[in-house]
Amino acid sequence: VQLQACGGGLVQAGGSLRLSCARSGSISSIDSSIDVMGWYRQAPGKQREMVAAITSDGTTDYADSVKGRFTISRDNAKNTVYLQMNSLKPEDTAVYYCAATPGYWGQGTQVTVSS
Repeated sequence: VQLQACGGGLVQAGGSLRLSCARSGSISSIDSSIDVMGWYRQAPGKQREMVAAITSDGTTDYADSVKGRFTISRDNAKNTVYLQMNSLKPEDTAVYYCAATPGYWGQGTQVTVSS
């Protein structure tokens, strides 16, 4: 299974970005009952943290720091997960990683928010 993320970039505070992550490979072997996709981020000098996650039936979970600003969604037919990020803050600056159960990681994509 491979995860290909894209959509990062540089944006001013208050702006928006949309990340996407496409999953490919031996997807048919994934148990739908534990099929979770999500986003993590890691800022310089900090530990990687969960940003948002979504199950195959659409149940979502968010870090408190992004609730009300970020929205995670997925298109199961396309095996793609999205992260719409609005009202971005400088503290959202980090490398964002796509992840999928059971333990797959995509390459990171840099998000930089300038003040």
